[in-house]
Formats: sequence, structure tokens, C-alpha cells
Amino acid sequence: MQQGLLQIALTLIILIAISPVFGNYMARVYMGQPTILDTAIKPVEQLIYKASNIRSVDSMTGWQYARSLLYSNVAMGVFVFLILMFQGLLPLNPTSLSTPTWDTALHTTISFLTNTDQQHYSGETTFSYLSQLTLGFLMFTSAATGLAVGIAFIRGLTGRPLGNFYIDLIQSITRILLPLALIIGLFLLISGVPETLAGPAVARTLEGGTQVIARGPVAHFESIKQLGENGGGFFAINSAHPFENPNPFTNLLETLVMVSIPAALIHTYGRFANNKKQGWLIFWMVFTIYVVLIGIAAFGEYGGNPQINTLLGSVQPNLEGKEIRFGWAETALWAVTTTGTMCGAVNGMHDSLMPPGGFATLFNLFLQIVWGGQGTGTAYLFIYSILSVFLTGLMVGRTPEFLGRKIEKREIVLASVVLLIHPIAVLIPGAITLALTDSLSGISNPGFHGISQVMYEYASAAANNGSGFQGLGNSQPAPTALWWNLSTCFSLLMGRYVPIVALLLLADSMTNKQLVPETTGTLRTDSILFTSVTAGVIIILGALTFFPVLALGPIAEGYEISSGKFESAPVTAPSPLGTSSPLGTPSPSAVTPSPTGTPSPTATPSPSAVTPSPTVTPSPTGTPSPTGTPSPTETPSPTVTPSPTVTPSPTETPSPTVTPSPTVTPSPTETPSPTGTPSPTATPSPSAVTPSPTGTPSPTGTPSPTGTPSPSSGQ
Repeated sequence: MQQGLLQIALTLIILIAISPVFGNYMARVYMGQPTILDTAIKPVEQLIYKASNIRSVDSMTGWQYARSLLYSNVAMGVFVFLILMFQGLLPLNPTSLSTPTWDTALHTTISFLTNTDQQHYSGETTFSYLSQLTLGFLMFTSAATGLAVGIAFIRGLTGRPLGNFYIDLIQSITRILLPLALIIGLFLLISGVPETLAGPAVARTLEGGTQVIARGPVAHFESIKQLGENGGGFFAINSAHPFENPNPFTNLLETLVMVSIPAALIHTYGRFANNKKQGWLIFWMVFTIYVVLIGIAAFGEYGGNPQINTLLGSVQPNLEGKEIRFGWAETALWAVTTTGTMCGAVNGMHDSLMPPGGFATLFNLFLQIVWGGQGTGTAYLFIYSILSVFLTGLMVGRTPEFLGRKIEKREIVLASVVLLIHPIAVLIPGAITLALTDSLSGISNPGFHGISQVMYEYASAAANNGSGFQGLGNSQPAPTALWWNLSTCFSLLMGRYVPIVALLLLADSMTNKQLVPETTGTLRTDSILFTSVTAGVIIILGALTFFPVLALGPIAEGYEISSGKFESAPVTAPSPLGTSSPLGTPSPSAVTPSPTGTPSPTATPSPSAVTPSPTVTPSPTGTPSPTGTPSPTETPSPTVTPSPTVTPSPTETPSPTVTPSPTVTPSPTETPSPTGTPSPTATPSPSAVTPSPTGTPSPTGTPSPTGTPSPSSGQ
């Protein structure tokens, strides 16, 4: 535990150290002040401005800024959609992948265009290298779009002109995203992340077979994926894949990279407002919420599953769905960070998180401010500040003011639109899906966890996050994939562009307001008191809006597990003979003791022969343990006793010379494996089996040649 907490603490300390430095650099970029990259970057920017007919002196109004953003995004979206739809005819397709379905291509285009990168496909088996590179282009432009909106909003709050969208977009790429992505990609390349246009590698296995190993231009893709808070993985399992995140160093680097820009933007705001104190107060407020959520998730994973711990007799961390090279601590830290920053990349499966971890990740998606999305998350944070000023102004009977500018009806209406769009984009499609579960959702986990799965998917789409609880039938050719692709497109578009337009109009409104002189009655927003009020408003609004979802999802699931009343739904699994039976229930052809006391693979016990424990689950592979110990998921009842009336399977012809004693009883430590084949080292008790003179078991528990079941028994 101490090692895990030390890893988390080290990451947080580094974040505190780098965020003000990076924030000051971004402030210099967007305020037009000299930077270290001017000599190399300015000529390139001037060439782009000249070719695009962009005049750097032109500033835009809120509507102009919004229209420019929407037009450019539509053009980029159409371009990428066409690339995806014609990938089968285009180059850089070494595995000759065909064109994806139109709904998958549409969902993928909108998802990457909105900086969400929600993936209803497996990257290495769906898209060619050219398609992946094209999605990487959207990773740069969507992140730069969010940064431009965040900076325009900060300018408006502080009384400056909003600026020019195209200039902000280009500078975000040339001065921030591209240089840092190159450096980060180089570090990842050195650490073992591949970067190649060669086709998949073919390896020879120890068994003499062949294995095809997917690879590609991963390093540069991974760097902008984390830096731009995109989150879409080159491979299906994202940053849990060793080619995306091979070791603890890359895990630390990628964690810091995805939180660096949103944390630094708070300090950038402090520079724009000429009030570094307020910047630090807001930083510590968000940091405190961040640490609390990390603690909730981390201790939930460290405590493990109470029911499993009861069986083991000790407390063991929950390692299901986690990479052992990262462990419970780094997985919990990553989960809270990726949902707080709206990155969406994963280094473990969120569907396997314990209920406290599920609560923390969902809570982040509902709030959108810890640390928030690329640029837009910082803007949401100040929306809450404006509402806090409004509420405190109502309480003291003064006209609310923020940074010396009055907050009036127009600002409150626009702020309300920003905050209300999110629950609309989450709760309405979520309610429809849950109401028509059988035909639409494809939920793999019924009950409370299934509610969390559905609501997480829509919350992730509306928050432009992209991560998922998985377990849903949202990938083609699943029958519910079309619904998921189209319904989440609604959440993606609503959650991205409606708030952006409202933010720009609000910023434009603040820009045009007259500065009000500060008096003794002015509420100072750079105080601990106001920061505490803002934190309360954030938590209360977020909790009240989505509390029913949290109560019916992770909270109810946590109570269910801790109470010990959790019962998994019966899931059918194929038996050795091709028939299916619920897990935990022996198949009719599962186990029958042979006449020598050795179970035959196809022998059938009488109805009263074997009484399994309610939690008996066959091993996933049906292969007996080499040591005679059941597999981790197989918990046999200590009282399993075969019936004295042994009925051989119809397919089993017992040896005529083998006569079992009437008191055939297996040793308490000898339990048939799921396939009915005893463990190679299982030794029966001396008094357990009394075979006929010709059926004496060998010292290893294997009957003599004359007591061997006939070939028709399946052995």
C-alpha cells in the first residue's frame, strides 16, 4: 500500500511543480509576448497566415468566432469521413482492411472531431494506417479548437477582445501541441513504443505456431492522444496495451501529460486577470477535489471485493481488469485523471473498478471541471464561479460582479445553458435506452452495474471524454451497434458545440461591459471564502443533478456487494458436449464417477450425486489445475459427495473386471475438474476407494491398465 501511495504522491508533486511554469508560457503565447520558440515558429506561422489570407490584426465578435469554429469543423469532419469510407481504395493499408460500416465511420468522425475519441471499434482491426493518421490530424485540430475557445473565454472575462479563431487555432498547434508532442513522442519511442509503417509482425511461438502482432505509427499517435486530451487508442485496449504504455515510466509520463494543459490553464487565467493569487486559489480548489476523488477510487481498489476477501480470509486489492505492471494505485490515479481531464484514455478496464472507483469516475464526468476538457473545462470552471457570484449577490442584496463587471440576466441565461445541456445530453438518451433495454442497450451486466454502464456511455460522450465501462453491444456487427453509434452522436454534438457557442456569446457580453469601480462592498473573488463557496456550488449542483444516477448505479452496487447479497445472473456457457448450462450448475454430462472411483469425462451422475456449492464456477478453460487445485474461479463445496448409486454415462462402457466397493468415497481433497478429469496428482484416501483386485489404483491415483476407462469415455 505504501508503495502505491508513494507513486500517487510523486505524480501529484510533479504536477504542482510544472503547472505554473507551463501556464506562464501559454499566457505569453496567447498574449503575444516573446517566447523561446519565436525564431523557429514565426516564419512558419506567417507563411500559413499569408496562404490562408488571415490578418492577425482582425479580432472577432462572439458570433464570428463561433461561426468560424463551426465552419472549419464541418469541413474537417467531411474530409475525415470520406477518408474512412474509402480506406479500402487508399494506400497505407498493409492488412487490406475493408471499409467500415457507415454508422461506425460517422460516429468515429464526430467523436474525434469533438475531442471525445469514443471508440466503438478495435483500431488495429478496423482502420488502416492512413485512417489512423487522419484521425491523428483531428486530434491536433480538436484539441486546438478547445484551447482557442478557452483562451477566448478568458479574454472576454478579463475585458479583452476575443481574438481571431484561426490565429488561436494555428498558434495552439504550432507553439504548444506540436512541439510538445514531438518531445513526448521521442520519449515514448525511446521507451519502447513502436513507430513504423511496416505491416504486422509475424512471430513463431514456442508451440510451433504463428502469432500476428499488430503494430504501426503508434508513438506520435500516443503523444498527441495524451497531450490533447483525446484519449482514442491506436489499439483496442488503449494505454493498457504494452505498445502504447509499456512500463511505469511511460505511465507516469502519460499521466502527467494528459493533466498538464488543463492544470496550467488555471495559472494562465491568473496571468490574464493580473491576479495570480486567484489563479492559485482556484488551482488548490480543483486539486483538493481531485485528491479526494483519487483517495475514494484508490482505497476502493485497495480494499478489494468484500465477498472475495471473506473467502480468502484476508484483504486483497482488486486486480481484475488491471495491468500488473501498474497495479491498483496507478490504475486508480489514471482512472480519476482521465475522467477528470476529459482525456478518456485508459490503462485498465473501468468496468472492473469497484463501486467507489465507478462513483469517482462518473462524478468527474458529471462535473467536467476536475480538471476539465481541453480549454473548455477551464471555461466551465468559471461558469461555476459566475453562478457563485450570482448566488452570493442574491444573499447579500447586491448586484453580482465578476472581475469588476456586472453579472446580469444575459450572462446567467447563457451560463445556465452551458450547465443544462449536459444533463439533457446524458439523461434523455440514457432513459430511452434503459426503458428499451432488450432491444437497444445490449447490457452485459444486469442490475445496478448495468445502469452505470449505460449512463457512463452517454456521460462520456456528452462530456467529450470517450472512455467507457464497456460491456455494451456498441460495436458492429452487434444488433444494437447502430443505436449506440447514432444516439451517442447526439450526445457528442450537443455536449460539444452548444456549450461552446454559449461560452463565446457570454465572453463577448462580458467584453462589452463597463468596468465597475471596486468599493468596500464589492465581493472579492480572490479570497478563501469565495473559493470555498464556489467549491460548494460545484459539488451541490453536480450531486443534485445526477444524484439519482449515482444512487441507482455505483452507490447501490456498493451496498449490494458489501451486504453479501450479491448474486450474479446465470450466464450460459457451453459444456464439453456442446450443450449449455448455467455457470455454477454441472452439465448433465459433466461428472460421473467411473466404476473404479475415477470420474469419467462423459459420465453422468444421478440427480443426487453431486451437490455443488452455490458459488461453484467451472474454470474458463475447463483444464484441470496441474496440482489438483481448482482454478481461481472454481470454488467447490467441501461436502461434495457422490451418490452411492453410481449411474454410468450411456457413452461409457465400464471395464467388466472392475468392481467398485459399495463405499466408494473420494478424498475430501479430490474434486472433479469441470471436464470431469481428475487432477494428475490427486491421490485418493487409502480408505476412500476399495477397488476389485484387478482395479487397484496406482500410487499417483491413476488406475491400473485394467481399470482404465474405455476410449468411448472421452479420455
